Parts: sequence; structure tokens; C-alpha cells
Amino acid sequence: MKSIDELIERCRVPAGTRVKLENHDPAWSGDKSLPKDERKRLAQAYLSEDTSALAEAQELLYASDSYAILLIFQAMDAAGKDGTIKHVMSGVNPQGVQVYSFKQPSAEELDHDFLWRCSRALPQRGRIGIFNRSYYEEVLIVRVHPELLVSQRIPGAKSGRSLWEERYDSINHYERHLSRNGAVILKFFLHISRDEQRQRFLDRLEEPQKHWKFAAADLAERAFWDDYMGAYEDAMSATSTEWAPWYIIPADHKWVSRSLVAAVVARTISGLDLHYPEVTPEKLQQIEEARKALEK
Repeated sequence: MKSIDELIERCRVPAGTRVKLENHDPAWSGDKSLPKDERKRLAQAYLSEDTSALAEAQELLYASDSYAILLIFQAMDAAGKDGTIKHVMSGVNPQGVQVYSFKQPSAEELDHDFLWRCSRALPQRGRIGIFNRSYYEEVLIVRVHPELLVSQRIPGAKSGRSLWEERYDSINHYERHLSRNGAVILKFFLHISRDEQRQRFLDRLEEPQKHWKFAAADLAERAFWDDYMGAYEDAMSATSTEWAPWYIIPADHKWVSRSLVAAVVARTISGLDLHYPEVTPEKLQQIEEARKALEK
């Protein structure tokens, strides 16, 4: 069984690399020399270990008040973004985490540049911010459905390679700016196969408690699967950088994707060399006086 660090490195998209999703197995489930139950048990052990480590790291992150963590999740429908966020953040103090799910832009948001609505939701220092979808929708769904550009009313904007390259450039500069100002950015593409998505849609139709998750629009988007894969490949190729890397996470098995995401986040925060604030001599004296007063 490969170490979790080797698996993380395998998922990371090196800067300047041309992404081909056909080279990434969405159904990957660990070392096949081990029985599936054993692989699943190991993944769940990693998840438990890393969620515990993440809870401790988040407390230190909050106390040090120096970095902000931004986690971006993108995926096709039914890939498990909500469940991954829920399980990875299960042990974290909710006061230190904020989650935003970006839907269709409002009239107010369309009156601004495409980064504006996400900028308003950025996490403060000491907090973990999670974007369930993000400004990357502007080079994914808008690219697949270029008619959406009309509602953005950008003078002279026309769908085509030059527009998407300009947006990649804007995103890279934006993320570089955030990084220079203390934001640690991790971007996850939950890579689900078309067959597994089909099965999850069927589950939603067959199980009454999952009916609320089904939307006819989700099914309609399956017709554009190849277009979306091409858009994801181009976007990740252009925007995976040293300061804001993409991770292609195999998502056909939820226990794999959750474990890998937890490991990436926990190890990244642990690598920041965070420290609790130093206590001044004056504060130590106050503490000692308070202790004596309480003991009396």
C-alpha cells in the first residue's frame, strides 16, 4: 500500500502540466493486492486520523491569526462535494469554518466582474473558507454554454480561446494576490466517471429520501459530458500553480475521495509552521494573579 503522501503527490497537478483526465482513474481504490474491505478500512483510518489532526490544526490556525485557508471544490453533479465537505470538516469547530455554495449568479452579481461575488466570501485570517463551486464556473459552465455570456453584458466579449485565456490569466493573478496576502489555496476536482454518476442519479430516483437531490437540469448536463471534460482539462492545465495547486481526486469511491482530501488539507496546514501567540510578561503576571485569586 502506497503511503498517503505518495498518493497525495499522485493527485496533485504540477504547475505547467497538460492535464489529460483519461490518465486519472476515477475508480481508483488503492492497492489491489489488498482485499477491498482492507483498503476501505485503511482509508477510513486515514480519514479519522486526518480529521482529528485537522481539528487540532484549525485551533492553531485560529489562534495564530496569520493565514486563511481557502478550499475550492469543483466537480460534475453527484461527485460528492457536499458529502466530502461534511466528512472532512466533521471534527472542526464550526466557528472557524465558513462554507459558501455558489449557484446561478444574481442580477447584482452579474453587474460586477466574475470574481466579485467570490471575493465577498473569502475567509478571514485564522479561518477555513470552503467554496462549493466558485469563480471557476466562469471557465467551465459558461464555456460549455457560451450563451450565458449575453447576460454578463461585457463589452466586446465573445466566446473563444482568447476569452478563456484572459480569464485563466485573471484567475492566476487573483490567486497569486491572495497567496501573497496570507491565503493558502487548495483546489479539488472530484473526478467521477460517467457510469458512476449515472448510478448515483438512479439511486436518487429509487430512494425517496434522496429525491430532493434530483434536478432535471443535472440529467440534461450529462449530454455535455465531453465538453465539460475538455473545459476541466484546459482550466486545470492553465491554473494549477505552485501557490494554488489543483488536486484530481478519484471520486467513484467516496471513502477514497474523503480520505485523500482530508489528508491534503491536514498536511498542508500542519506544514505552515504555526505557533500559538507568545504571552507577554505582563500577561503572565495577570495569569498568576488570577490563579492566586481563584485559589483563595
